[in-house]
Amino acid sequence: MKKIGLLLIVALYCLSANSQNTIFTINGTINGKNEGYIYLSYTDKNGQPKTDSSAITNQSFLFKGEINEPQSVSLRSSLRIRNMDDPNFATFFIEPSNMKLEITQGDYKNFILRGSKTQEELNELTKLKAPINTELKKYTDAYKFANDAYIKAVQAKLPQDQQDALHKKANDIRDQFAPFTARKNLVDYAFISKNPNSYISVYFLRFKLSGLPLDSIQLFYNAFTPKIKESAFGKQISAEIEKLKKGSPGAIATIFTSTDINGQPLSLADFKGKYVLLDFWASWCVPCREGNPHLKTLYTTYKDKGFEIIGISDDDTKPENWRNAVNQDQIGIWKHVLRGLKRTSTGFDRTNDISENFGIYTLPTKILIDKDGKIIGRYGEGEVDVVAMDKKLAEVLGK
Repeated sequence: MKKIGLLLIVALYCLSANSQNTIFTINGTINGKNEGYIYLSYTDKNGQPKTDSSAITNQSFLFKGEINEPQSVSLRSSLRIRNMDDPNFATFFIEPSNMKLEITQGDYKNFILRGSKTQEELNELTKLKAPINTELKKYTDAYKFANDAYIKAVQAKLPQDQQDALHKKANDIRDQFAPFTARKNLVDYAFISKNPNSYISVYFLRFKLSGLPLDSIQLFYNAFTPKIKESAFGKQISAEIEKLKKGSPGAIATIFTSTDINGQPLSLADFKGKYVLLDFWASWCVPCREGNPHLKTLYTTYKDKGFEIIGISDDDTKPENWRNAVNQDQIGIWKHVLRGLKRTSTGFDRTNDISENFGIYTLPTKILIDKDGKIIGRYGEGEVDVVAMDKKLAEVLGK
């Protein structure tokens, strides 16, 4: 009886310990505010998005909840706040533990959080990139100014050519981010390599998928510990790797069907026996449209040698912009369809989303398929990729 009782006590203790592993508390102080409410948004232990409120009393507030693992959360002073640049909006990492948070009304960004080892890791990584961000700031400020001018032009419904010029100016400034982004990426890659058991590592890798080849992503992912692979971010990356595999050289292209810009049915299966270039683009994508003159040259050169282009546009919400862009750029000489992403009241319906079957993260992305339906090339933005694509086309069609 004593042995059974002891085992029962141990079992109850373990059960209690396991349940406590999901509980978080945030004891907060807010300087400059004595009343009202503050709001925390996170994903609960059941995987459901949740927004909690806490009353502010004597510059203090308290949040308590249950989560399965460390995660990025947002804190704001009002439910009406949607802009991450708002001074009363902050994001940080919490974990199942007791934490203390200090913020100041009107300056949430400079929060101090204690008790979250995950946030401490992020703070250290942020420090490593701080000198690069300081150099980059003049370009980000210039981009914000130029992009605001473009947005105002759209809102004022200025002539399209003026809108396009302002949009291009903003994008030209953003292109100057590239060398700084590359330097910051190197810092992130080094951190990910050295910390395979960190939630920050898997969190940041999720945002690197568009700029890394499949084999590099796979290498980083394979190095993660089982705990990190089983995390929410780890599972997301695993799923994205499978999508990328479907859209990478060596895979058989997934057959899709749609309705083209002229209202006619279109199926990828109908082009078997031809080399097909899938051009994932959008009317609002400046680099995409800047590349259209070159695509027209390629099409004219190879169309009589068994070459076809299918433009797949990310303009489902504004098909009129898609049609206008096709007309303006005079690219109606090849096939065009929308990607098939539908917005719903709860998010997106991806049932007929062509991009999902090819692991598309950035525009422009071009995928070359051979006569047997096998993917033989995948190309992004930039001169190196354009040269590689031209070389491949010359190799298979330039005879």
